[in-house]
Amino acid sequence: MKLYYSPGACSLSPHIVLHEAGLAHESVLASTKTHKLPDGTDFYSISPLGYVPVLELDDGTRLREGQAIVQYLADLAPQKNLAPANGTLARYHLQEWLSFISSEVHKGFSPLFAANTPEEYKSAIKERLFGRLKWVDGELAGKQYLMGDGFSVADAYLFTVTNWAQHVGLDISQLRNLVAYREHIAARPAVQIAMKAEGMLK
Repeated sequence: MKLYYSPGACSLSPHIVLHEAGLAHESVLASTKTHKLPDGTDFYSISPLGYVPVLELDDGTRLREGQAIVQYLADLAPQKNLAPANGTLARYHLQEWLSFISSEVHKGFSPLFAANTPEEYKSAIKERLFGRLKWVDGELAGKQYLMGDGFSVADAYLFTVTNWAQHVGLDISQLRNLVAYREHIAARPAVQIAMKAEGMLK
């Protein structure tokens, strides 16, 4: 399999999951600025919308959208317990978390990275985003992971997008449960490997 990624982008989530699952893969850098691969290939020929992640399977089939990719990877390695079994209520709770992170957190950060977003609008966005993360902080009380006692693909996704707070000036230091959770996730060997592979850690 090939994972097309951009350092620190949302593709870090499936990158972490690949290592958590112990799945053989090739990581291919896909710049979201130049939209060129290291060999000069136009990334739009692989991802028509020009964004990561894209997972290319051995037969050439491609999967887009992080929520779908991480569940697919989890199902390839069921023994790792990265996602509850399909058809169970727990699986729907996982999808509930993935949907929330995607729509309320991930997309909440997006305007903060855009150069043409007015500063006064950014303030309103940060306030709304902080409110969502404050709710997550409450949900993490007494827990090590979103789904309870075990790491899941939702944790890879939440960790990835909350990394962006420091880059957009969103102070989450008072969200003690979230801060402790992030430190706990960051210490996982698979997370360290994925971040080093993307040049985020030395």
